[in-house]
Amino acid sequence: MSTTNSNQRGTSSQARRPQPSSAPKSGGPAQPQQSAAGNSPNRYGSSGSGSGGQQPPGSKPGLVRPAPKAKVRRARLLVSKVDPWSVLKLAFLLSVALGIVTVVASIVLWTVLDLTGIFDRVNGLLDSIMGSEGGQPFDLREFASLGQVASFATIIAVVNVVLLTALAMLSAILYNISSTLVGGIGVTLTDD
Repeated sequence: MSTTNSNQRGTSSQARRPQPSSAPKSGGPAQPQQSAAGNSPNRYGSSGSGSGGQQPPGSKPGLVRPAPKAKVRRARLLVSKVDPWSVLKLAFLLSVALGIVTVVASIVLWTVLDLTGIFDRVNGLLDSIMGSEGGQPFDLREFASLGQVASFATIIAVVNVVLLTALAMLSAILYNISSTLVGGIGVTLTDD
């Protein structure tokens, strides 16, 4: 009796499996199956008998696949050495640019202060504080004329060029020494 039941189970499980109605042809894409109403799905996945979703007769429906996602490449690098000569050149150029900005900014600031009348207001304030006992009024433009401000800003800019260039080269040398001990700074580069 047990053999008969096992045979019945085997045949019934085989009967329950869905069998493909038509196997795809070798070398060609699988065709979508016809639904009960006879409408075939269009390439956008909708099926219908409207004129907007039908294909011209004799053409195969196109399969639309999403574009494959590109793999992001990553590279982990170590900055183990910095060339002191290139750091010196770059620091010199940047500090010269900063010096030019300092001189131009000081001249523009002095001109704006003069045109807006700030110097006259400061002179009046200092006269009222000190009083008129000296006989001669105080003039801020004698102590801070445009020429004096520009020359002072130029001196500051030249000192900054020398100091920033020396400090940048010294920091490059110290980085090279410390990177031999530690290994450098790790940088991860990725594609965008």
